[in-house]
Amino acid sequence: MSSQVSQIPQYKGADSRRAGRRAVFGGIDLGTNNCRMLVGTPSGRGFQVLDSFSRVVRLGEGLYETGRLSPVAMDRAIASLSICAERAHRWAGDGEGGPLRLRAIATEACRQAENGAEFIRRARDATGLPLEIINPREEAELAVESCAPLLMRGGRRAVLFDIGGGSTEVAWVRVNGGVPELIGYLSLPVGVVTLSERCADICYSDSGFTRLVGDIVSLLRPFEAVHRIGEEIRRGGVLMVGTSGTVTTLAGVSLKLDRYRRGLVDGVSLTRRAVDAALMEARALGREGLSRHPCIGGERVDFVLPGCAIFAAIHELWQVPSLLVADRGLREGLLMRLIRAANTPQKRQYGYHS
Repeated sequence: MSSQVSQIPQYKGADSRRAGRRAVFGGIDLGTNNCRMLVGTPSGRGFQVLDSFSRVVRLGEGLYETGRLSPVAMDRAIASLSICAERAHRWAGDGEGGPLRLRAIATEACRQAENGAEFIRRARDATGLPLEIINPREEAELAVESCAPLLMRGGRRAVLFDIGGGSTEVAWVRVNGGVPELIGYLSLPVGVVTLSERCADICYSDSGFTRLVGDIVSLLRPFEAVHRIGEEIRRGGVLMVGTSGTVTTLAGVSLKLDRYRRGLVDGVSLTRRAVDAALMEARALGREGLSRHPCIGGERVDFVLPGCAIFAAIHELWQVPSLLVADRGLREGLLMRLIRAANTPQKRQYGYHS
């Protein structure tokens, strides 16, 4: 499917007046568990955030058992997408930058579901948003794009992973001081939602957790066999970057935060010893302790240890000395791509008008 970029028409609202004559861009990421939106305007080599939105929608709830998106889950997602559409219209303006340029994507839940395409059509009709399903490669590319400033801190190569609700993307990246380049990618069919539905209870026992980690390591080994990442790590100069709620939660645990603070987490480097200690602490807390933790809470508690099992497999197979934590994801990658495209002559323009 070709990328659909919506040119949202002007809405005469206060937020639009605040935006003034700046070009404004928006990205919406509908995942297996969350619906997220980000609106920004170019600033330096990045962007200034104007608005953001995030809501747990559990679009993939029950998908593992039925193979379909449930009516209730689809209703929750469309309700959140409708909020995003309304915010998009508020930010649209008629200044020199033109209308708001926006892209809306859906990922693994819609790729897997028998009725994924049907849901996308319904969501587009209900909200006017140019929602589209992207493939795993583009998902990995967007994760790399969002983390580019962190990747360029140093090193020859980087392993970047994004533990999502329905899948986990792993990217093997060439850096060498320039623009990060994707060498290879892997999309594992396991995420925090799918694992929580399949085997959440076994994560609370040592034997069950260890067995699950081993199963995930076996899924990673073919990728390792092709790219020989372990050998590159032994040579030195390989970064490991993690971007997901699992990794930011472990960072919050490691830093002993009394509440989650993005400014203290995004870009922090944790030693391997600190990561191991955070994993042990999270597992020792148990379900009750995790639900009371200020960086977790009851809404996310069921996803913590499944995510930790996925991370522990990556951490075990690729033993990089430290972990760089990124509190950023696909919506940031969408904005960076849209801004770059706006500054690059295009041979062909894809448009969608609400």
